[in-house]
Amino acid sequence: MAFYLGIDIGTSSTRAIIIDQKGKLRGAATAGHTCQSPKPLWSEQAPGEWWQAVKQAVPAAVQAAKVKPADIAGLGLSGQMHGLVLLNKKNEVLRPAILWNDQRTGAECEEITRRAGGRAALLKLVSNPALTGFTAPKILWVRNHEPRTFAQAARILLPKDYVRFLLTGEYATEVSDASGMLLLDVNKRVWSKALLSRLHLEIAMLPECFESHVVSGKVTQAASEALGGALLPGTPVVGGGGDCAAGAVGAGIVESGVCSVSIGTSGVVFVHADQPKTDPLGRAHTFCHAVNGKWHNMGVTLCAGGSLQWFRNALGEPEGAVARLTGGDPYDLIVKEALGAPTGCEGLCFLPYLTGERTPHADPLAKGCFVGITPRANKGHMARAVIEGVAYSLRECIHVFRELKVPVREVRVMGGGAKNLFWNQMIADVFGQGTCGLRASEGAAYGVALLAAVGTKAFKNVEEACAVTVRTCSPLKPDPQRVQVYDKYYPLWQNLYHSLRDDFAALAKAHE
Repeated sequence: MAFYLGIDIGTSSTRAIIIDQKGKLRGAATAGHTCQSPKPLWSEQAPGEWWQAVKQAVPAAVQAAKVKPADIAGLGLSGQMHGLVLLNKKNEVLRPAILWNDQRTGAECEEITRRAGGRAALLKLVSNPALTGFTAPKILWVRNHEPRTFAQAARILLPKDYVRFLLTGEYATEVSDASGMLLLDVNKRVWSKALLSRLHLEIAMLPECFESHVVSGKVTQAASEALGGALLPGTPVVGGGGDCAAGAVGAGIVESGVCSVSIGTSGVVFVHADQPKTDPLGRAHTFCHAVNGKWHNMGVTLCAGGSLQWFRNALGEPEGAVARLTGGDPYDLIVKEALGAPTGCEGLCFLPYLTGERTPHADPLAKGCFVGITPRANKGHMARAVIEGVAYSLRECIHVFRELKVPVREVRVMGGGAKNLFWNQMIADVFGQGTCGLRASEGAAYGVALLAAVGTKAFKNVEEACAVTVRTCSPLKPDPQRVQVYDKYYPLWQNLYHSLRDDFAALAKAHE
């Protein structure tokens, strides 16, 4: 029997899984890495940590699966999107990678829009507006602020594609991850020579761009040795996918009308599209899907699970202490407290903009805040308000899709938040629409393992692979009474951002 390896280079850890031809998980392992924030709004990571994590996770997953390296027929790569890795001519990393949640590039976004000929012209070229999280503004930031570093740059890679280079020696990417660089003609699925010319960037710095299931290279002898022989030289490596598109493949989001809500550090609402559909207001992303010849629309909440993580770190020490004593999970204790608070938290609202916001506001200066605190508010109210605030912000993404007339008939919830019934039910109630989870949820790593199976001919296409392997759970129905409460509070919650937007900008300026 053949087996397939999926590797996901996440923000906080790398996950490696092995599945068999029926999609059954046979082994998995995780290894962590760290982030740095040397200045406000900055987020960076050392690319070498990804490779160290791969060297730990892959052999451990192979061992856990009890398979022979010769039985691994192929592997796929996924990873955090938008990160900038710069290499010199000797293939040395020139500086820490600038990550997806870094917000330093506001001036460069304006520069890109101006050079492109305005917002409408930019949307026509690459289907998306210039946002601080995307890769192209990061490239220009390095050129503008670190000219000596940029002068040495010979190659530009995304996080997963740096790992691909170390595995295969190839400079390659694929269309779903490349879409988030703001340098790809998304409609034509090729690099935008027109925008590159206007930005004075050389196309030779960019990797070759493949469809996601296509074999992009093979494991080298050196990489095999670095992995302790866990992978044999010559093992095919397919294009893979950005974490959102790969996770969608793993959830079976490969046909029109099927939508996923992923709750990790960020929150992603992802809907399949047979044809590209650009939001003229630039609120939702239009990217290539990891399905050959297909696209997707995507809305992003930058700090979804990250908001609850902040709450745990800032206010959850008692829960953490209890968890350490009992071996439990502090999040379970926090959610239990949230369950004790009433629906709508008696008007206490939370804006989850701790790292700015993407959809629909595209505002790197937005801030997280509680609004509506009264003497009745306790820790349970605050915990529930955080979770409700995240759910409201995900509903805003769905609202944009419906304005664009993108059908959303089925919602599948995935990611870390999907493991908690309270999160799942909250999404159903706030959306006013039934949701379902997945029987086996391994997210992006599972998706690229399926892509590896397609690329090595185990399935004829991605749709067939998902039909054979992806299974959903029984749907959760929204509670009519809670829906009524959330429908009352949702527009009030929406208005808070608009009321505070100028104050957010003033606070950021005062902090300079």
